[in-house]
Amino acid sequence: MDARHILSIRMAGEIVISASPAKTIKKWRNVFGVSQGDLASRLGVSPSVISDYESGRRKSPGSELVRKFVAALIDVDVSRGSQIVRGYERLLDGGAMTGAVIDMREFAFPISAEEVCNIVEGTPIANESLLKKDIYGYTALDSPRAILELSSDEFLRIYGLTSERALIFTRVSCGRSPFVAIRVSPIKPGLVILHGLKEVDPLGIMIAEKEKIPVILSGIEGDEALIKALRNNMN
Repeated sequence: MDARHILSIRMAGEIVISASPAKTIKKWRNVFGVSQGDLASRLGVSPSVISDYESGRRKSPGSELVRKFVAALIDVDVSRGSQIVRGYERLLDGGAMTGAVIDMREFAFPISAEEVCNIVEGTPIANESLLKKDIYGYTALDSPRAILELSSDEFLRIYGLTSERALIFTRVSCGRSPFVAIRVSPIKPGLVILHGLKEVDPLGIMIAEKEKIPVILSGIEGDEALIKALRNNMN
């Protein structure tokens, strides 16, 4: 079974069983970067219909509309070079990086970077004004192992479905090397969380400011407690 088919099943299943189908529908449309108008055109409905589903003004769509919705988003992605499908393939291959990746999750629907900051008992240290953006998941990394062991291709896998996620660097010494790695990567995260230090190297802050990436320091003690806090607040 190829990644496209597996992803389609996952999307449809998430919408059907979601506690908030409206938010889940909107999440997937935004993950694929498709406007309400474009999606409506592909489905043969008016943009107001899509808006009504995403706002909850209409009841949850039936199985046939969910199937068409998922197929339309996948078709758009294929026409753009299958960026999201390839991201899902990277997510499926994530097991090859278990030494560097402590935990990797996708949210059922996005939450703001500000909410993530609260969950990890964070203190913003760069680009605080950007904490209103939506975050779609997180990847927690053993920073020394990630920097020393991951190849450039493997580093791209940590983004999963979308780069609009939190990269959490644990066991950080000064905070410079994670930002250097991000600086040379073609894909940038939506949020960076540093765990295990009190003060960040000024060069790391300069890179974050240049790349317009919000950065927070987590005040939670211990890697396990950090991951537990994130999992307990999964939507």
